[in-house]
Amino acid sequence: MLTLKMLRDDPQHVIEKLAVKNFDAKEIVGKVLELDANRRSLQAESDALLARQKQVASRVGALMKEGKREEAEEAKKEASELKVRSNELLAKAEENNKELEAKLVLLPNIPCDLVVPGKGAEDNQIVKVGGPEVSLPENALPHWELAKKYDIIDFDLGVKITGAGFPVYKGKGARLQRALVNFFLDINTAAGYREIEPPSVVNAASGFGTGQLPDKEAQMYHVGLDDFYLIPTAEVPVTNLYRDVIIPGKDLPRAMTAYTPCFRREAGSYGKDVRGLNRLHQFDKVEIVRIEKPENSYAALDAMVAHVEGIVNRLGLRYRILRLCGGDMSFTSAITYDFELWSAAQGRWLEISSVSNFETFQSNRLHLRYRDDEGKIQLCHTLNGSSLALPRVVAALLEDNQTEDGIIIPEVLRPYTGFDRID
Repeated sequence: MLTLKMLRDDPQHVIEKLAVKNFDAKEIVGKVLELDANRRSLQAESDALLARQKQVASRVGALMKEGKREEAEEAKKEASELKVRSNELLAKAEENNKELEAKLVLLPNIPCDLVVPGKGAEDNQIVKVGGPEVSLPENALPHWELAKKYDIIDFDLGVKITGAGFPVYKGKGARLQRALVNFFLDINTAAGYREIEPPSVVNAASGFGTGQLPDKEAQMYHVGLDDFYLIPTAEVPVTNLYRDVIIPGKDLPRAMTAYTPCFRREAGSYGKDVRGLNRLHQFDKVEIVRIEKPENSYAALDAMVAHVEGIVNRLGLRYRILRLCGGDMSFTSAITYDFELWSAAQGRWLEISSVSNFETFQSNRLHLRYRDDEGKIQLCHTLNGSSLALPRVVAALLEDNQTEDGIIIPEVLRPYTGFDRID
């Protein structure tokens, strides 16, 4: 959530920067500033009445001692009326504040200066392409056909049990899933990320804190009876560990990693791009989360991008890194780098990671702060990244490593899988 100070200091800057995200903020910014001015006016008027009420009330005792009972009663009546009027103004100010907050949360995060304008994915900037070229055998199959051929992922059985987008992993397919989770966690913890095992359901306050609510409410599975939400990513519970916390500056940064199942309704997703593992409602993902001082967050972002790139390189997959344009960025992000793997069998790039800096957007919602060297309380910067999301990694591994004799398992995974090929 943007701070009121940002809007008060330079509303035109906010409007211009949000236009990079194709968001017209003029009306909302104007309304927020109007409500803010009204709230402060109501508060000032209430404070003046309270000051007057205290002044009048302080005279009551003196008037009683002087035997001026009638004047004392009049003073008591005036003080009581002043207090009622002050409380009425405070109630109006509170209603005004609720309306202000409701408007303020509609504004997305301001993109940083590196982010260029654009309408969508076609305008994203390619930062780097790496990894080996992919050479497939004749009559190569897409991963959903390979899954059926080797009986390692059953999409039809998932439909029977739950519905489309909930696959069943079997045999070496299940073992590969577990291997990837352990491999990713081991790399992350070796790099200094503390492992966390968080809940897979959160309350509404947690969803609001990281910006999923109210923006992505339609994309989350809601457990109505208990008013809980199934998590779309471990970012939500892990970042919320520090909701309403003031961290001593000397204890920053905080770096965490977590494996969780993730749940996304993916409403409105149809067509060829959702086949097989390309887009699921339930999937496994390992996440990295950092909490940083503002002056260090962009160096931390670069380190996170390099860290994810190192994992992809160790898997020996063809990849590219994109810096998202304004029109393709999330509501909460100030800057995002996407990682994509090349699927030669499908002839398309598959997104497998997003690494983002949210600056103070989430921490303002979370009341996540730190105490600096001078003892002042400041908002932290929060960052997160997929490290990695499993489905499309598995898709690329199966497709790009297929041979006439089976699917070759990358060497770095063999200590985790216990086998070197799927046949």
